[in-house]
Amino acid sequence: MTTTLPPLPGAATASAPAPPRAPRARRRSPAVLALAVALVATGGLGGAVLYNATGQRSAVLALAQNVPAGQTISAGDLVVAHISLDPSLQPVGAASLENVVGMRATADLMRGQFLTATDVTHSSLVQAGEQVVGLPTKDTQLPAVALQPGDKIMVVATGSGSGSSDSGGTTLPAVGTQTAATVISIGDQDSDGTTVVDVALPQSQASLLAVLAASGGFTVVFAPQGGG
Repeated sequence: MTTTLPPLPGAATASAPAPPRAPRARRRSPAVLALAVALVATGGLGGAVLYNATGQRSAVLALAQNVPAGQTISAGDLVVAHISLDPSLQPVGAASLENVVGMRATADLMRGQFLTATDVTHSSLVQAGEQVVGLPTKDTQLPAVALQPGDKIMVVATGSGSGSSDSGGTTLPAVGTQTAATVISIGDQDSDGTTVVDVALPQSQASLLAVLAASGGFTVVFAPQGGG
């Protein structure tokens, strides 16, 4: 026979575990819900705008290689690039490729840069009232710096050429005489090491420079604008 003993004073009374309490549903105010919806909508709209901004690209012209100032631009100098639109940029569109070919560079253009409308011009290096004279030169008559179309030079009479001091009744300039001119083009060096540099200068000085060129008694000095 089993006898049930009374619990000892202070002892815990054994009992069945209490069932877990169900979480109470949190109530959210309508204002909070409206704010959340607005934030979600704003975020979605911003993402769509960003996607569109980065996704829109335009075909523009860029330089495939360096082009010095004054040089005529050829199709091989250009490449089509695709960039995102930016209001601060004004590149020439790829559709203008045929119009750009044959124009001259207004400044030194570097490979990889985008072409803008101010980078090219239809203007000729030969101004009104000027004529072009070809200077047959050797390396010793040219500066070490490579001349480019558009460069400003001084043709200095040296009197050391093989020509006569008088050609057809025209007296050669005195030694040290300087004639300002603009480089129009530089030919390829021929087999005897002669390179013809075409220069433009006022018509009134062209004949005298042509005689000096024929004598060979001159040297070319690079005289950039603002160089003093």
